[in-house]
Amino acid sequence: MNAKELEFSIFCIENVAVKLGLTGNVVYKLLTEKSEILDDYIIPCYPALHTQGKEYIVDDIVDVMQEKGVIS
Repeated sequence: MNAKELEFSIFCIENVAVKLGLTGNVVYKLLTEKSEILDDYIIPCYPALHTQGKEYIVDDIVDVMQEKGVIS
């Protein structure tokens, strides 16, 4: 992971946390320990995702989390 991907990952974690009313730490664990969403989706899709707006990115990640059963 390079610096831009790391910065983007933090952006995603923090903004998903705000949307879900959770802490960044909890969302990080959901994306890494409870699933592989960070490594299998967010980082590989960085080139496309980072060109989108914040609302789209957050909603997309929340949708993936729901599809994977990480959240309901």
